[in-house]
Amino acid sequence: MKKLLLLHGALGSKEQFVELKSLLKSEYTAHDFNFSGHGGKPIDCEFGNKLSAEDILNYLNENKIDRCSIFGYSMGGYAALYFAQKYPERVDKIMTLATKFNWTPTTAKQEVKMLNPDLIEAKVPHFAALLEKRHAPTSWKKILQKTAAMMLALGNGGAFSEKDFASINCETLITVGDSDKMVSITESEKVANFIPKGKLSVLSSVQHPIEKVDKHLLTEAIKEFI
Repeated sequence: MKKLLLLHGALGSKEQFVELKSLLKSEYTAHDFNFSGHGGKPIDCEFGNKLSAEDILNYLNENKIDRCSIFGYSMGGYAALYFAQKYPERVDKIMTLATKFNWTPTTAKQEVKMLNPDLIEAKVPHFAALLEKRHAPTSWKKILQKTAAMMLALGNGGAFSEKDFASINCETLITVGDSDKMVSITESEKVANFIPKGKLSVLSSVQHPIEKVDKHLLTEAIKEFI
């Protein structure tokens, strides 16, 4: 059985992969976990690539996984690429979905505007309730605050450079939905071209939220590449 690690995105948790893991189980030993501060885990320090890489490394070591392929959704894809750059000997292939790469001061501020807890409670209370339940007992508002700080840091020089992408040596598939309103095909294609063994795949009628992605379509895409 192929070993595959599933990484959730910002504000997410491993619970979002329940259906996907079930569809993959015939061909993969699929692993997942919650990043620090997510899914009830405590928040010990600032969010960012360094912490995410430590979380991945700790999980692999604790589960005695020497090497595996990684699927990363949204910010999880960014974490996967950073991990592959730092620990290339631990990664077979990487597949990302809906990962934002165009981080500038302007784009970061646009993303952070959507992370205002007061506005979320007022305008989308069901989402506030979901976040509260997903991350309890950790404060979902604190998670939003730290996620916003991470995004602003990416926009202010902390994002991957062309040189960083060029240093990733494993086979990598950058996937994006043609109906994604947060991540463009242009930025995804640009990164796929920077990575020496990178390829781009555009998924038809796929939006950004993982909950709205057809899991059967995603399963087939994973099986085709990994």
